Amino acid sequence: MPSLDVHHIGYLVKKIEKAKQAFLALGYRIEQDTVLDDLRNVKICFLIKDGYRIELISPVSTDSVVSGLMKKYKNSPYHICYETVDLDASAAELTADGFLAIDTPTPAPALGGRRVVFLTSASAGMIELLEKDLSS
Repeated sequence: MPSLDVHHIGYLVKKIEKAKQAFLALGYRIEQDTVLDDLRNVKICFLIKDGYRIELISPVSTDSVVSGLMKKYKNSPYHICYETVDLDASAAELTADGFLAIDTPTPAPALGGRRVVFLTSASAGMIELLEKDLSS
């Protein structure tokens, strides 16, 4: 399997601006300010501290991909994102190992249009695979 490097922890929040201020008070700094992902109907902001990157994700409507999760989990971490050089191969291998793809690879506006796909496992929970940016 291609190497999987941790990219970020996805953190679900109801109000992104209030959450951003709380994390700034904890010493995080903004890596990328808030972006609207209208494909998924969410607002996203990346923050970083001590080498750890978190992604704040907030639904913007009731048909957002995270609205159901918001009802269940409230404000909390809910996925780990792994960066890989071969998204399709990694997704296929994880699927063969028992992970279930819950969507198809699609571009992520907050990540420069790189493709992402979400998978879930009864033992590991939800993960996100992110296509590595090979241009840098």
